[in-house]
Parts: sequence; C-alpha cells; structure tokens
Amino acid sequence: MTLLALKLILAHFIGDFVLQPGKWVEDKLQKKGRSKYLYFHIGVHLLLLLLLLQFQHLGAVALIVVSHYLIDLGKLSLTNPKNYRWLFVVDQILHLLVLAAILYWIEPFQIPFSDLFQEKNLLLTTFLVFVTFVSGIIMRMLLAPYIDEIAKDDESGEGGSLKNAGTYIGMLERLFVFGFILMQQWAAIGLLIAAKSVFRFGDLNKGKNRKLTEYVLIGTLLSFGLAILSGMGYAYLVENL
Repeated sequence: MTLLALKLILAHFIGDFVLQPGKWVEDKLQKKGRSKYLYFHIGVHLLLLLLLLQFQHLGAVALIVVSHYLIDLGKLSLTNPKNYRWLFVVDQILHLLVLAAILYWIEPFQIPFSDLFQEKNLLLTTFLVFVTFVSGIIMRMLLAPYIDEIAKDDESGEGGSLKNAGTYIGMLERLFVFGFILMQQWAAIGLLIAAKSVFRFGDLNKGKNRKLTEYVLIGTLLSFGLAILSGMGYAYLVENL
C-alpha cells in the first residue's frame, strides 16, 4: 500500500508543481476551459500515472485523470483575485482525497482514528495550539500598552511591513524553539535568536528608535520564553504520563 501511495502522490506532485510552467497557469486562468494548456496538464498527469504505475490499474488511472480535469475546471471557473489562495488549498485537498479513495479501492486500509485521541497526541496538539495561537494572543495583550506609542513614533518612517508578517514570524519561531527542545538541540535555539537579531539589527539601527528597540526586545524574549516553557512543560508531562 505504501509503494502505491507514494507512486500516486509522486505523480501528482510532479504533474501539478514540477511540470506545470507559470505560462500554463496564467493561460488557464485567462481562458479557463478553453486553454490548451489545461489539456496539456491533464495529459502530463496521464503519462506520469501510466509510467509510475507501469500501465497497471488503468481504471484507477482513468478515474484520477477525469476527476483531476473536473476539479481543475471547477477551480478555474470560480477563481478570482480574492479567493485564489483558498481555492488552491481546496483544489489540492480534493486531489489528495481522490488519490486516497483510489488507494482504498485498490488496497483497502484502515485509519486508526482512536489513536488520535490518546493522551500523548492530545497533549502534543494542546501545546502546539498554545505555542502558535495562544502565545501570540498573550503577547499582544502584554504588549498592548506599548503598541500605540510605537506606532506614533514610527509614523514618520518610510516603508512598512507585510500584513500579519509579525504573527506568522512569531508562530514559526515558537514552533522551531518547541521542536528544538523536543530534540534536545538547545544550541539551535541560540542560533535562532542570533539570526533574528541580525535580521532586525538593520531596521532598529536605521530607525534609531529606542522605544521600538525595547519593544522588539520584550516581544522576542516573551516569544522565546513562552516557547521554551511550553517545550519543557510538554517534555516533562510526556515523561511522567
């Protein structure tokens, strides 16, 4: 089952990402179902499936190719500048669900859903939610008194930042710290702090804003502190369950 699953997923990845030039994507978005590249794209998937499956399971290949065409056609018909990111995610989920259904049809398998609710899995999920979302909200609450003051001092500055960039950076850095603690790679946490300091040094030095520097320092220490405490707490609880 694993070998067949890998072949199906590999064919999808190569067909949808490796062998689909940007020119094809743009043409499909403009012409929808009238784009010749839509059919080239489906043909590439067909060839990949035939080669990787060694011309076996032809009925499954036909179902995958037809479903892929219908899903892509539906996505192209509904796509607009506001929803194309979400439709991309939905499109990929639907493709993978089709592959899972085909895999189950050829080689039936069972998914141990009960294992998902074991103590260790629930504990890991709880800490991941805390490290990503809950910690971010706690930090915003703690730093709220300084945000307006920083914004006023920064109004005269040039440029800006990407929308929600700080939120995503915070989530990623806490996830890295959490993972490093589970792997007992404490030195890597120091490298991560150093790397972040290097990236922020230019902005802070250029702005020469002491309040902003203090704000960033407090935020960084809070973020890393919460992640370290979460990682240590999770590791302790796992060992003592």
